[in-house]
Amino acid sequence: MIAVTDPPPPARRSLEAFEVPLWRALAVFRLAALGYATVLIVRNFTRYAHPVAAWVVLAVMAGWTAVTIYGYARPRWRGWPLLIADLVVTTACLTASPWVLGVEGRRLGTATLTVAWVAGPVLAWAVSGGRRRGAVAAILVGAADIYVRGPVHQSTLDGTVLLLLAGIAVGHVARLAVETEARLQRAVELEAATRERERLARGIHDSVLQVLALVQRRGTELGGEAGELGRLAGEQERALRALVGTTGAAGPDGPVDLRTLLNGYASDSVSIAAPAHPVPMKGATARELAAAVGAALSNVERHCGPAARAWVLLEVDADAVTVSVRDEGPGMPAGRLDEAAADGRLGVAQSIRGRVRDLGGTVAITSVPGQGTEVELRVPLS
Repeated sequence: MIAVTDPPPPARRSLEAFEVPLWRALAVFRLAALGYATVLIVRNFTRYAHPVAAWVVLAVMAGWTAVTIYGYARPRWRGWPLLIADLVVTTACLTASPWVLGVEGRRLGTATLTVAWVAGPVLAWAVSGGRRRGAVAAILVGAADIYVRGPVHQSTLDGTVLLLLAGIAVGHVARLAVETEARLQRAVELEAATRERERLARGIHDSVLQVLALVQRRGTELGGEAGELGRLAGEQERALRALVGTTGAAGPDGPVDLRTLLNGYASDSVSIAAPAHPVPMKGATARELAAAVGAALSNVERHCGPAARAWVLLEVDADAVTVSVRDEGPGMPAGRLDEAAADGRLGVAQSIRGRVRDLGGTVAITSVPGQGTEVELRVPLS
């Protein structure tokens, strides 16, 4: 029986492809460090107390270099077993140095067998897990290096400090690069979703929306029950236009075109005037502002009647969005809103002013008896 494994999602494949150059660079470093260690062993082996053991340690280092290059080249092997084994083998080769060098070799300051090769697991941990993991590996390897070198002084600490800095720096760059690639991948997916939305919108516009518009126009002409059917068709057309315009937004706080939300309030008695270009805002901000506009229109219908005309004007400047709601109702006498708030009727105070205040904006209400009311909502873009 053959087991079929689903391929990894495109985003994960992209991230793995981006990490490949980092692992290849680590492989090149390991080979170069192994070559340097080989040169030093060849030059100094006559001074070692146990020269044969030096060749054995070098063989282990060469074999482990091959294993790590092969293992880290495969994403499924880059887990804790290989990372821990890498640290253990490297530390074992490092701690074998005092015995191989002997007392005389250590007194003369002969380099350890591993020299720069000990940085391999530190860099591997940093690439696989970022700054913290790289710092942990550097501390462990650095502690072993200090143990091997003997008394703690400035020269013995230099290697540990360099390992720590390398682990933190490489881990930071690796994680930053991967996060950047992930954001780029999300942007590509969003662009693809936007294109698909536009394609669907064109298809809907060419079919469903045109049919609904035709039913609305013919129903209005015929009157009676057909007129009611036309009115319902018009409402569904506006709702569908708003849905098409908002589908595919980038999550709950992704960018949303404010025009599409306001267009959902358009009707025979409500006219919407907006710029020809999109007005992008954060999703949560746009929905709250649109809800405040809806509350203002509800007040128009409640106090002026369902047939009262209302106009919504959307304006955008450099740092703010302004939405004005104007009606042709009888207006309000001075102090009417304060009286309503005192009586516990907080529709304007909460549904309109409260929402806009939470967005960092302002509300200005102008009303003259006999000349209607205008509600101006201004919200900063930042």
